[in-house]
Amino acid sequence: MVTTTSPSQALVNCLTPAVPAWRRCRNFLPANVRQQQPRRFPGQLQAHSKAISSSNASKQRLPSKAASAVPELQPQTIPAIQEPGYTAHKWGWRGSAINYVTAGCGKPILLVHGFGASAGHYRKTIPFLAQQGFKVYAIDLIGFGASDKPVQQYSIELWADLIQNFLAEFMPGTPAVIVGNSIGSLSCLAAAAKASQDQLAGVVLLNSAGAMNNKGVVSDWRIIMAMPLLLLIDLLLKTRPVAEPLFKNLAQPQTIKKVLQSVYVDKAAVDDELINIILKPAFTQNALEVFVSVITGGFLQAWASNA
Repeated sequence: MVTTTSPSQALVNCLTPAVPAWRRCRNFLPANVRQQQPRRFPGQLQAHSKAISSSNASKQRLPSKAASAVPELQPQTIPAIQEPGYTAHKWGWRGSAINYVTAGCGKPILLVHGFGASAGHYRKTIPFLAQQGFKVYAIDLIGFGASDKPVQQYSIELWADLIQNFLAEFMPGTPAVIVGNSIGSLSCLAAAAKASQDQLAGVVLLNSAGAMNNKGVVSDWRIIMAMPLLLLIDLLLKTRPVAEPLFKNLAQPQTIKKVLQSVYVDKAAVDDELINIILKPAFTQNALEVFVSVITGGFLQAWASNA
């Protein structure tokens, strides 16, 4: 179980260091329901996390065709949820269930993943930060990971609203550091622009995206010249007979490994566990629709903002 390293790093809802961390850290639940939750002892916390994982796994079994398409790796429970000291939770937001993981106690940090990833992407970062005396939250953006994937138009603005609302719900009046990767970085920047001063202590960008997709980089003359071709590709992608085989081809262990190794400096970090974390959500309901929305969206918003 993760504990704090210094009493000065504890939040006001944490008691003395002599009290176990599981009793000191109750702020992993929304403020309006925190008092309604039964107290769980360490063993019960682990059993509760396993029960959540088991329930999610039973709801997200692979279709027979999808299972045969990836014989090398079968999607498994996100590893970060199963580690000692982690707890997985669901939070209702705009009619959808948002998945998030917590660990540690202290000053809050919110970790936001990039395109196609989830909270599990930070599986090695979360325990390290928790051991340094931070309260760590890692969220699955709506449309990704174990969060719901409603069929709708996805945008940076949508994810920015989610991040801002998450900060207000879980860390009211407590400035937090938000850390984003890829489109998660851009979403964090957009959230920071709208957040009040008492919500943020800092923003960290990891390999930040310039837009939700290439069409959003309207200042690049190469994108402008290629725009007719990009719009034609968008039109084709919005046709399910075209999009579905493309998506299935991308949702392969070897394809994911190749893409990850192109951006990872340490190639050894691209292991089966990481590949499986990225792969699993591709087999959940509406994953294809989310993929198409992200790849084809953002054009009108980007051009309107630069008009």
